[in-house]
Amino acid sequence: MIEIPAERLPSATLNAVIEEYILREGTDYGVQEISLQSKIKQVHGQLARGDVLITFDPVTESCTLLTRHQFARFTEQQRSNGECKNDA
Repeated sequence: MIEIPAERLPSATLNAVIEEYILREGTDYGVQEISLQSKIKQVHGQLARGDVLITFDPVTESCTLLTRHQFARFTEQQRSNGECKNDA
């Protein structure tokens, strides 16, 4: 999994990635409905703060958004798996 810095993406591409993720997740926000534009704005803020990262998986050739914690956990698992393979 590769981290893609949000600032390296053209604005239209960044918005498309965020929108696709939001629509794919289909999150239910409860009683109060939140507009797509509001959700996109929230994700932009999370990206700007570094709470959320854009990632690309070369195996599946797909992008997704992960929290910094999810990405760190995934990276650690990959390192552990690599060490296990090297030890065998």
